[in-house]
Amino acid sequence: MKRPAKDLERASRVVTRRGLVLGGLQLGVMGVLGWRMQSMQVEQAEQFRLLAEENRVNLRLIPPERGLIFDRNGVKLAENSQNYRIVIIREDAGDVDETLARLARLIHVPPEAIETAKEEMARRSPFAPVPIMERVPWEDVARVTVNTPSLPGIIAEVGLSRLYPQREELAHVVGYVGPVSDYDLTRGYLATDTDPVLREIPRFQVGKTGVEAKMEHDLRGSAGTKRIEVNAAGRVMRELGRVPGTAGSDVQLTIDSGLQSYLHARLEGESASVVVIDLEDGDVRAIGSAPSFDPNLFVRGISVADWRALNENKYRPLAAKAVQDAYPPGSCFKMITALAALEAGEIDSQETVWCPGHLDVSGTRFHCWRRGGHGNINLHESLKQSCDVYYYDVGQRVGIDKIAEMARKLGLGVNHDLPLSAVTEGIAPDKAWKRTTRGEDWRIGDTVNASIGQGYVLASPLQLAVMAARLGTGRAVTPRLVRTVDGVPQPSGGGESLGLNENNLRRIRESMFDVSNHRRGTAWRSRIEAEEMLMAGKTGTSQVRRITAEERARGVTSNADLPWERRDHGLFVAFAPYDNPKYAISVVVEHGGGGSTAAAPIARDVMLQALYGGTPPLEAYPSADRGRIDELQQQIQDRAQQRASEGRDRA
Repeated sequence: MKRPAKDLERASRVVTRRGLVLGGLQLGVMGVLGWRMQSMQVEQAEQFRLLAEENRVNLRLIPPERGLIFDRNGVKLAENSQNYRIVIIREDAGDVDETLARLARLIHVPPEAIETAKEEMARRSPFAPVPIMERVPWEDVARVTVNTPSLPGIIAEVGLSRLYPQREELAHVVGYVGPVSDYDLTRGYLATDTDPVLREIPRFQVGKTGVEAKMEHDLRGSAGTKRIEVNAAGRVMRELGRVPGTAGSDVQLTIDSGLQSYLHARLEGESASVVVIDLEDGDVRAIGSAPSFDPNLFVRGISVADWRALNENKYRPLAAKAVQDAYPPGSCFKMITALAALEAGEIDSQETVWCPGHLDVSGTRFHCWRRGGHGNINLHESLKQSCDVYYYDVGQRVGIDKIAEMARKLGLGVNHDLPLSAVTEGIAPDKAWKRTTRGEDWRIGDTVNASIGQGYVLASPLQLAVMAARLGTGRAVTPRLVRTVDGVPQPSGGGESLGLNENNLRRIRESMFDVSNHRRGTAWRSRIEAEEMLMAGKTGTSQVRRITAEERARGVTSNADLPWERRDHGLFVAFAPYDNPKYAISVVVEHGGGGSTAAAPIARDVMLQALYGGTPPLEAYPSADRGRIDELQQQIQDRAQQRASEGRDRA
């Protein structure tokens, strides 16, 4: 049926309006889409490009290569060795437990290593590579690399690990490195360090003790960065670019590793320390504490058994005795009392003091080591024979303040700034010191004790070596341990004149000469026979227990009959050659008995090794000692060769 013309016209108008509305709507939508596309592609293009990059590109820190440490002759004391390790990136690993389980089925992974890695992942950024195993055999590295597609987030990589070729010989000097701990970052010496490698690279190693710790900022260097592309499975596809870091500075020490090796061997079986100083520039040629330990144990992760063995050893192998321990210097302090009195004009070299074997002061009897006394004795003989009563008398005349002032001038009671751990300041006490630290007035008995290096007086082996160096030269010799940093020489420690009267110094030196070279000198048996190498020294014995009146009445118990912990310390200080001093030395043997029997022989042997730059001829020793010395030298050489062989095997 044909529709009326009016109906057709009405329908046409309706369709036309709807078409226009729909068309307008379509044009509007297309306009909005076009505007949004233009905005995203042009105005926001950089923002979305960066978002896309972050989805497929990771930025990682490259640990810096730690600077090397050398001795004065270029021998490596701390170096970097290749270290294959397995790491995991949590963000790329997906199911971490499943991934670690697959790894454990592929290679041997200790359960504790897995637990440690999980704990570390919980504390770190999900993008940070967390080590699972260190020092992995090459065969395991190859297995992991081949199976990378089935181990998302697991990477086998090559890093660097610290190695100490000299092992025990320089452990207390060079120190060792270890992973950054929470204590280091919150309360330790790194608490204010803002270097991102400390917090963003898990188990990043920093210096813990010795030169490694004290020169951390020089040795560490600065990290680099690299941009890597990863696929959806977390597998690294390619490296897009890198900014190389800066290696740490190389540090050259003043130590002579050959002399240090001999020192370490010579101290075997002792609880002792030795310091040798070059008098020309203050260079510390050797500084050792015995017994020692292998610092490589700490780098690799020390076992509980090894830690307990070191920590519970009564001879304290972990202690750097040469710088951090302070002892009563005993008779080695008498040169200070004598020089203070000479400089103050309180005595002259010929004046004598009567020594009946004791001196009564304020109702207290102070004894000389020689029960029958020395009779009338002057300055020269008092040092040669180490009379105590002479110094009891002289000390009261000069007074403790002048004695303390002289002690500090000669290097005691001051902190020598070496890059070593826990360097002690010792104590050179005076009246003000006692009021400040003890809240008490100084007493005359305190002066009597201090005059022979007992009572409150404490000094480290390093300070005693400095004292010997300054007595031998008259200069303010300052110990120096770092020779160069990246080839740049460090300031010399030769020092300027102390301003002391040369005649007074000469009298002290002449007395020290006779200590070692006169038949009645306390170190006569440990003398040097070579005319051009003669040594001037002073023995010392430091009491560690109080001798009661009852014990004196029945006879003082000999050190040999006492438990080791109650025996006296033995000390010796010296410089040589006498006519043109080149080296100064100090030796402390803990609970070794007398300085003449325990410390002086060690000092003589080490001094000769330094003077000759190697094994000295037997003619340099007293004839009675040559057979024993020859045997000792051979034993030391054999042990040194054995240790060197063991060191190569471990490396």
